[in-house]
Amino acid sequence: MTFFESLLALLFAAIVSLQAARRLNLPYPAILALGGVVIAFVPGAPTIAIDPGTVLALFIAPVLLDAAFDFPLHAAKRLWRPLSILAVGAILVTTATVAWIGVAFVGLPLAAAVALGAIVAPPDAAAATAVLGTVSLPKRTIAVLKGESLFNDATALLLFGAALAVQANGGFGSGVALQLAFAAPGGIVFGIASAFVFQWLGKFVAGTLGGNILQFINAFAVWIVAEHLHLSPVLAVVGCAMTIARSGGSGSPRMRVHSFAVWATVVFLFNVLAFLLMGMQARLIVGRMTAAHLWDSLAVAGVVILAVIGARIVVVMAWNLLARRFAAVRGDLTPPTLAQGVFVSWCGMRGLITLATAFALPANFPQRDVVVLTAFAVVLATLIVQGMTLAPLIRWLGLDSVDDVDRELADARRDLAAAGAAALDGAPGRDPEQFRYAYALFGTSVEKPYRKVGLTGIAAERERLEALRVDDAIGDESYYRLQEEIDWRELSLLPEGERRIEES
Repeated sequence: MTFFESLLALLFAAIVSLQAARRLNLPYPAILALGGVVIAFVPGAPTIAIDPGTVLALFIAPVLLDAAFDFPLHAAKRLWRPLSILAVGAILVTTATVAWIGVAFVGLPLAAAVALGAIVAPPDAAAATAVLGTVSLPKRTIAVLKGESLFNDATALLLFGAALAVQANGGFGSGVALQLAFAAPGGIVFGIASAFVFQWLGKFVAGTLGGNILQFINAFAVWIVAEHLHLSPVLAVVGCAMTIARSGGSGSPRMRVHSFAVWATVVFLFNVLAFLLMGMQARLIVGRMTAAHLWDSLAVAGVVILAVIGARIVVVMAWNLLARRFAAVRGDLTPPTLAQGVFVSWCGMRGLITLATAFALPANFPQRDVVVLTAFAVVLATLIVQGMTLAPLIRWLGLDSVDDVDRELADARRDLAAAGAAALDGAPGRDPEQFRYAYALFGTSVEKPYRKVGLTGIAAERERLEALRVDDAIGDESYYRLQEEIDWRELSLLPEGERRIEES
């Protein structure tokens, strides 16, 4: 089979896997992981090679930009205590535990062992989000998990990059120390500066397909240039995305609707490719190992799997206990319940970040095959064991239906409609009366005065929607659904020429 034919076959297999996941009510990353295992044992299955130097830019940059762009900063300010524990504390404890295993059981150099720990430390939000879409959880729990998925990626990737730099330079010299000290602040500054550059460029392609392409160029270019400048590409991408998002970079409704669909598809595609590449790489690695070496490697992988699961449980439950007992630990947050602690501690599936960083290891990395196979085993075990038991655990703990999303949406819609109607109070004429009578009904062919009145009400709705999000009256899922509804209503009021995404 040619490369193109192999790729088509793999994508078709991914579509079948996604349908199976939907019908079985399972997180699709778990099904993709099983698909990767199947690929590993299929005789004559294709092999697709990717340069390790481009793996992180290809897989991580767009996913990280997408997560950083959507993450609400007000949630980080309100939930900084649990986010710090999960995104920093749990990552450091897991990395240190796995690094000790790497030194003691595998004989890795310390820097290489830390790299292994950083690879398997960050949980992936994709599997958790797939499960969360089938149940209803407290808004704070969901916000913590989504915030963790962004910041723990940054923490783990910073550790990974530092460990690789130390390993490549043969030690932690003054040159390496200076480079690492400058990488983090330099990456943030570079990311913020890049945001203004791409915002300026975006004005020339606004409302076109080129605007969507520029978004991907933004993600890849910021990452690659930051790497060439020896800055932190992780913090550069996060800084760039958050700057654009917080400076009115959400764009017009037509671009937002179009971009969300494109990005959701691309992020899913990257997950598909990563899991299928995992199976191909695993087949090559197993083929190079002797039977004794393979069993020793699997034993190490088993110990690491227990370590990453156990480290998260210990950290989360320790914080949960302290937060319930001491108000100074939790701040102004309500005390977390034991059920919430059990759920969050079990919600530690590994995924795309672990796979991508394992792929990115250089060919001369110490015992690379053992490290990569261990990373794959951690992804596979956590996705299957934890991912497939998460939904039943939620229901057993009684966390399902704690927050009624349908009622939340209905209440928010009434609130937004009231805000839009209130913005038209005092406006004379027939058109305002029509909007006040049936505010949510819009035609596709509207006159200019009618359009102007409708857009005034929609502007008030958007302002009220942002206020509801900041006040934590609605969760992220409800926020994006309502934002999409408002976008479509605004699109129905725009002239025909302003609704389309142009090709140039």
